[in-house]
Amino acid sequence: MNFKDYITVVPNFPKEGIKFKDITTLMEDGQAYKKAIDEMVAFAKEKDIDVVVGPEARGFVVGCPISYALEVGFVPVRKAGKLPREVIEVDYGLEYGKDSLNLHKDSIKPGQKVLITDDLLATGGTIEATIQMVEKLGGQVAGIAFMIELSYLDGRKKLDKYDVFSLMTY
Repeated sequence: MNFKDYITVVPNFPKEGIKFKDITTLMEDGQAYKKAIDEMVAFAKEKDIDVVVGPEARGFVVGCPISYALEVGFVPVRKAGKLPREVIEVDYGLEYGKDSLNLHKDSIKPGQKVLITDDLLATGGTIEATIQMVEKLGGQVAGIAFMIELSYLDGRKKLDKYDVFSLMTY
């Protein structure tokens, strides 16, 4: 299946000059969405994963069905102020400024094998921050899986120590 056939490229969104890769049209097609998740699950099965971690919000729509298929837990990474228990926080750079991500301190146990998932690998900042939190809690990043990789933004360079799977590359 050519998954790119199910991605809508939206010009000039969210700002002029950007060609936004919209995964919602893939998700709207049940067979394509299932096949995409199944391929990501196959990658994860080779890693003997204990838990799946995904940043909000599109990391949830990728990570939750993977964790369900593997019968392992899902741990959300959220923006500051969204998680109710004690958290660890990592600041990360954006194109124009900074943001921060949070993870519950008790959500990852030392030695757990973690699969990190998201819809898109661009510059790698969000995933790099997620990795820092997982590793700070003692988790071992066994793999990282994306639906889409924008190879021209070189985000993979930040992840060169890890096994990275991308369903499709632009």
